[in-house]
Amino acid sequence: MGRYIYGDIECKLWFAVQSSNAADRFGVEGIPLEPYCLEYHFIEEDLQKVTDEIKRIEESLDVKKLDKFFGENEYYSPEDLKKNNITEEEVSEYADLGLGKDIQKSIIDNGECYFEAEL
Repeated sequence: MGRYIYGDIECKLWFAVQSSNAADRFGVEGIPLEPYCLEYHFIEEDLQKVTDEIKRIEESLDVKKLDKFFGENEYYSPEDLKKNNITEEEVSEYADLGLGKDIQKSIIDNGECYFEAEL
């Protein structure tokens, strides 16, 4: 069973890789909405924090290698990761990178990014 993000951005959180509060790392803490989700509202003033965290993640990863691997593999096993010299930590960071880029794009395009993340 997956957990989803709904609002200005819509996506599925990566199963067993990405926490419901993954967006917290981009500078806005989720507000619990009982009983099943966190509410996020990023505004233009948050754009620099989002951009800085994206840059930090990109500098820590071989993004081209991960783009290639995940572009070619919808599903993967621990053995697939090992064979391609990819760690679970890199997968988690890569998943958060995608979320951060979605938040960044929404702020740039709309001046804000509002969404709810299922717990």
